[in-house]
Amino acid sequence: MVCLGNICRSPLAEGILRQKIEEKEIDNVFVDSCGTSDYHIGQTPDKRTQDNAIKHGTDLSNLRGRQFAQSDFDSFDKIFVMDSSNKEDVLALARNNEDKNKVELLLNITHPNNNLGVPDPYFGGANGFEDVYILVDAACEKLSDSLR
Repeated sequence: MVCLGNICRSPLAEGILRQKIEEKEIDNVFVDSCGTSDYHIGQTPDKRTQDNAIKHGTDLSNLRGRQFAQSDFDSFDKIFVMDSSNKEDVLALARNNEDKNKVELLLNITHPNNNLGVPDPYFGGANGFEDVYILVDAACEKLSDSLR
């Protein structure tokens, strides 16, 4: 799961998907998140993201920000990005078509071929964090079902 700073959208997606995988007892799936920037390396997710996630029963407090690396193409079968800007940044590091084919917008899971982005709630109000939760939760629910 990839967003810009790895403190709002992508750690939320990581936490939600991890929880769904655990609840559905799905084995052999590793979920991680990162950002395309180096702004928040080592930091915990944004407090507003954490508070909203806890409201829904998802704890993100043990997650720490990291930056996307080219080696992530080797470590992961799929790389879900939160918006088109993140997608462009990740694709710029792709070494070949195999790498490029791993990259997908997260919301294409729930809205196929619409290429919708998960809005960045960082500069918005509390409602933005709830809206992001709803979008990401729906995508992670469908994704976790496909992993069964």
